[in-house]
Amino acid sequence: MKVLIVGKGGREHVLAWKTAQSPLVKEIFIAPGNIGMTEGSLVDINDDDVQGLAEFAEKEKIDLTIVGPESSLALGIVDEFEKRNLKIFGPNKLAAQIESSKDFAKKMMKKYDIPTSEFQSFDDKKEAIDYLNTRTIPIVIKEDGLRAGKGVTVAFTKKEALEALEQIFSIPNKVVIEEYLEGFEFSLIAIVHEDIIIPLEVAQDHKRVFDNDEGPNTGGMGVYSPVDKIDQSIVQDTIDQIMKPMLIGMKAEGMPFKGFLFAGVMLTNQGVKTIEFNARFGDPEAEGILPRMKTDLIEVILNILDNKTTLLTWDDRYTVAVVMASENYPQSSTIGAPIKIPNDLDALLFHMGTKMENGVLQSNGGRVLSVVSYGTTLEEAKQKAYDNVKQIKSEKLFYRNDIGSKMCDNSK
Repeated sequence: MKVLIVGKGGREHVLAWKTAQSPLVKEIFIAPGNIGMTEGSLVDINDDDVQGLAEFAEKEKIDLTIVGPESSLALGIVDEFEKRNLKIFGPNKLAAQIESSKDFAKKMMKKYDIPTSEFQSFDDKKEAIDYLNTRTIPIVIKEDGLRAGKGVTVAFTKKEALEALEQIFSIPNKVVIEEYLEGFEFSLIAIVHEDIIIPLEVAQDHKRVFDNDEGPNTGGMGVYSPVDKIDQSIVQDTIDQIMKPMLIGMKAEGMPFKGFLFAGVMLTNQGVKTIEFNARFGDPEAEGILPRMKTDLIEVILNILDNKTTLLTWDDRYTVAVVMASENYPQSSTIGAPIKIPNDLDALLFHMGTKMENGVLQSNGGRVLSVVSYGTTLEEAKQKAYDNVKQIKSEKLFYRNDIGSKMCDNSK
């Protein structure tokens, strides 16, 4: 069969890598992809060109399309493909609101009794500030809409919170102000189709840009999996209290969900509470989770689209993925910085934002590379990952030094 993967970052690279292992797959296309994705043929169509992608899939007789980016989902790529009777894995535009609108997601959580933080939504700056003045600090300020993981401010002072509101309301906008949750944060991603849930192994992302969870939120600076603190009973609580009620609610509202459902969860003293939902695989979570998955991903997806479940098997080893990002990320990206990668690198390497010019590999985005290593212990996986990171040379790339060093508390 022919598979099309939509997107160009590290998540899409590991999806292509995993897809290439399936005996069911004869040909892989990646649109638009990046220069590091040698597992398939790159297609020069942007991931926001919904019509162009659908026309390509029709012309090439693509058997299955897997959507990586949330932006493509929010634009209605699934709706367009399904209108043409093309098989595609991801939620339609209505269902993708679970990520594309934080206000929608929080209201759904409230309506269907899904544990989460207290919140209020505002589209007026004065009303937002008046509400802020009644709340305790720290507090969380979330810009509504898609912000690639960077639209969240965890304000530890009133000044920070006010600055975030000023920035958000510099244009007409909506904001969600919510209670700060204390506890242990983790990511649970499941392959779902309406009310069928196949949970994947748990991972923990490191959102802040600098060591010791300091600095602004990013799209993710690294991840490790599994997470020993999160046992099967906590995973089951998350499925029963968070994922199932949301899927039931989405179906009841006339927008049944299929695709990768991502729950960002905080384990608090009161149990699991929802930080956020995403409508796609996380990045860099994908680079930590999929290398541990032994089961054929394509078989799992095809089965669930036929309303059948699949028993997943996993590598018992730990993975640590370290993201190498451009200088000044997340505020800006350094484009065109040369990168030297040794041929004998002893790690999986997934390209997040690279290009080739005049035979030289260069940076082409905020997050550039994801370096993934295995270990029989978390410490061994971490040591191997950093040993390999240090062999990659570029004056304009930086990385956190503490991915997998400690399990993060109070990360949001």
